[in-house]
Amino acid sequence: MVKNLLPYKCVVIISDDIYSGTFTKSWYRRFGPFITFVVIRVDEYEDLLSPFEETQSCLETAKNDGCQMYLILLSNALQVSRLLRFGDKYRVINTRSQFVLLYDNRLFDKTLFYLWKRIINVIFIRRYGGQKSDTKKNMPWYEITTVPFPTQITSILIPRRLDIWTKSKFRKGIDLFRDKTSDLRNQTLKVAAFSHIPGTTKSLQEKTERTVIGNFSGTEIEILQTVSAAMNFHCEIYEPVDVDVDLWGGKQSSGKYTGLVGEMVGTKADIALGDLYYTPYILDLMDLSIPYNTECLTFLTPESLTDNSWKTLILPFKPTMWAAVLVCLFICGAVFHALARFHESINRKPKVLEIHTKRKKIITLAIYPEIEKLDSNDKYTKMREQYIPPRFEGQSIGLYQFSEPINSVLYTYSMLLLVSLPKLPTGWSLRMLTGWYWLYCLLLVVAYRASMTAILARPTPRVTIDTLQELVNSHLKCGGWGDINRQFFKSSPDSITKLIGENFELVNDSNEAVDKVAQGVFAFYENSYFLKEALVKRQLRFQIARTTRNQSEREMRDIAREDRNLHIMTDCVIKMPISIGLQKNSPIKPRVDKYIRRVLEAGLVKKWLQDVMAPILNAEVQSTQEEMKAIMNMKKFFGAIVALFIGYFISVVVLIVENVYFHFFVKRNPHYNKYTRSIQHVKKAE
Repeated sequence: MVKNLLPYKCVVIISDDIYSGTFTKSWYRRFGPFITFVVIRVDEYEDLLSPFEETQSCLETAKNDGCQMYLILLSNALQVSRLLRFGDKYRVINTRSQFVLLYDNRLFDKTLFYLWKRIINVIFIRRYGGQKSDTKKNMPWYEITTVPFPTQITSILIPRRLDIWTKSKFRKGIDLFRDKTSDLRNQTLKVAAFSHIPGTTKSLQEKTERTVIGNFSGTEIEILQTVSAAMNFHCEIYEPVDVDVDLWGGKQSSGKYTGLVGEMVGTKADIALGDLYYTPYILDLMDLSIPYNTECLTFLTPESLTDNSWKTLILPFKPTMWAAVLVCLFICGAVFHALARFHESINRKPKVLEIHTKRKKIITLAIYPEIEKLDSNDKYTKMREQYIPPRFEGQSIGLYQFSEPINSVLYTYSMLLLVSLPKLPTGWSLRMLTGWYWLYCLLLVVAYRASMTAILARPTPRVTIDTLQELVNSHLKCGGWGDINRQFFKSSPDSITKLIGENFELVNDSNEAVDKVAQGVFAFYENSYFLKEALVKRQLRFQIARTTRNQSEREMRDIAREDRNLHIMTDCVIKMPISIGLQKNSPIKPRVDKYIRRVLEAGLVKKWLQDVMAPILNAEVQSTQEEMKAIMNMKKFFGAIVALFIGYFISVVVLIVENVYFHFFVKRNPHYNKYTRSIQHVKKAE
């Protein structure tokens, strides 16, 4: 027996006053410094279902140090059972360690059966025979028994004999703590499951390449099938009562749990399937395997109901680019005006204007820029008013386009629209500037046209919600399945996530939730795989409804296109690890983790995920292709119509202002001549 302790580095000894004398100093010296002992002395009046703080501290220290064996020698079997129940409930005892207990029938009470499904590496020592004496007849002998795992415990627990210790040796010498999880001997394990893609989906009765167990298929079903084949057990999959409403479940006011969690807490199921999140809330109630996948948990949101097609004409450039274009426009207009005024100021020589009269005589007039008024009786003045256009008055020919600030900006803007000037400006500085400005206009217009062509050729731009901040700013109601998700948002340290958790609504019907999202009043929280399936289901549901109404194929496509106004948020709230659920302190967890790790390394999980999502992704691709068919439509052309109406509106306003100014200011001027009706003549008369 002493030799069997040598492989262990840490051993916990729990004894009472009766058996504490067994462990003497000489007994400890046999092991030397190779083994660490954690010794706990229990009083006969101590309630081990709620032990003293010192006892709890020692148990936690032993678990943290990784002790591999517990020697529990207590004469009171009730104390032993209460200690094991306490250690199992609060996880202060490593139930996968090896246990040595004294045999007592009270340990096999029906209320303790669940313990012996979790603590399987245990041996019970039962003494037979009289007191120790020199006679061989009265020599005591000890029976070594264990629990009958993996055999199912029904109404009675009958320990299975392993060996007998007598005459300081074992009779058979077998391994007392052999691995019982490597072969479960075709035992049947109960598996609680509900449909939640991509882990589990309810399968229709049709031919499929995927594994189907109990009308269920999916990634977790494939993993379970692989693990069960390796560990040699069968699965009995069932759906808990009201799982469609309770889903993962939660704690009621009475203290009981519902849904999938309730099945595991009540030890009704050995394994749980249903896309279980690797969170502290679930880990406190059951064991979880190593994560086999990481899912993006996000929101299904409505696309913006506001249409931005009216901005088609300004979409090719970003706001900063438009600002730069406007700044260049005004700067270039100012430069053109400054150069024109400069040429007028330095050009002192009179400009000669030849005027052809009706008598075919040529009259030469000298126009001085600085002359503003002449005698009204002067014949040259009368000829100038008759033959010289008003725009040439006081200006040099070829400079009138830019001599006034407003005209300078307007002509500069017309060049930007590739409208040629009425006359090439005089002065080489203006001509050089005009040439280079034309090159700038060509490059700018080519870039604008190319960008506009790309915008018109692609689908209509969608205004979507892609971040949590945008979701909060949209003031949409948020909700999802199960109280687990609400608790996650409430317990988050992030302020934005907490704000969502305060108004988080519980939803039990995914179809109803998706319909609310389509109405533009709700955001549905789930993993991206589930949301894609929900979108496809909604499209199929509407298509079936339209088919029954005997509508034409073209009408169905049009309605389907208008109906697809939902968007899966690109940002993930969290990338959640997904695991398979096992009973709390399940003895098969290490071996299940081992096989899941092998499946991951082989790349099978990725392949199974693709198989599950293939029909959904194909349907989504077809929908995208239908959206890409229409390149140009009236929505995209609406921007030009908006620009046209804006131009009409500005023109009407300017026309009204001109008429008001003419009737209330020009006509009331005493110098007004109704035959000329020239505002410039009135100004000169003033």
